Amino acid sequence: MWRHVILLSLLVLPWHANAELRHYVASLEQSQWRISTSSPLQCTLEHDIPAYGKAVFTSTSGKEMNLQFTLDMWQKPDAVTDAKLLSKAPAWRPGEMSRTLMNLHYKRYFNGEVPKKTAWAMLNELERGMEPTFYYRDWNDSVSNVAVGLSAVNFQQEYVQFRQCMAGLLPYGFDDIAFTVLNFKEGTSELTKYSQMQLKRVEAYLQYDKNIELVLIDGYADSYGSKNVNKRVSIQRAEQLKDILVQQGIPSERIQTAGHGEDRHVASNITSDQRTVNRRVVIRMSKDVE
Repeated sequence: MWRHVILLSLLVLPWHANAELRHYVASLEQSQWRISTSSPLQCTLEHDIPAYGKAVFTSTSGKEMNLQFTLDMWQKPDAVTDAKLLSKAPAWRPGEMSRTLMNLHYKRYFNGEVPKKTAWAMLNELERGMEPTFYYRDWNDSVSNVAVGLSAVNFQQEYVQFRQCMAGLLPYGFDDIAFTVLNFKEGTSELTKYSQMQLKRVEAYLQYDKNIELVLIDGYADSYGSKNVNKRVSIQRAEQLKDILVQQGIPSERIQTAGHGEDRHVASNITSDQRTVNRRVVIRMSKDVE
């Protein structure tokens, strides 16, 4: 076992021969994985590393499948630190070769982060029973070296649930619905077919995200009819959308509406299609940063 550790140390940095290696990894009895968040907006898989912090894999809703790994440390780096991420065999599987997954840098005062491709590689290595392990020199002691490992014990069952959660993520995120334009059919308060689909996306998202801080709804009309009528219609359209969002759980006091009538056209009013573009409600949202 120690021969294996020494070999790994030589692969990482020009370590001092008498340097102390502090190895943080959960024992067989300590190793636990858990799903801490499971919703159509976010999936989080966590693993505690005793006396060090925790490992966190996160995937969020969006147009593309995403995955991020964060090494959440109790003590953040006090200096920019070079590190190496290797996949090594646990002590009870001696003789199996290790492989380098990534060379990386810890930023000062920040947790260690790993991008999507390497995060997937870490999950693949854990799935086959390996231990992704970070090696670096202690930023407080230049002759002290640190190894931080993720144990694969009790990983499999939680990983299956994590993958199932990821399969159920919405195919869009907050940035995709935070600015939404909805258009109305001529002479009615009914949305166009496409806008009805867009509104359903917004409603589906708001069922799960309760951190919306402010919603601004601006109603507009085309220039057919009198200005007074168009002003009133634009206000009604904005209020109509407000009622829908309140039904989805957004407190009424967080929603501000305004009707602008036929002002601020985004197209001319010559053709029917152009008038449809002007008959619109614009929804803008902001949210608390967790």
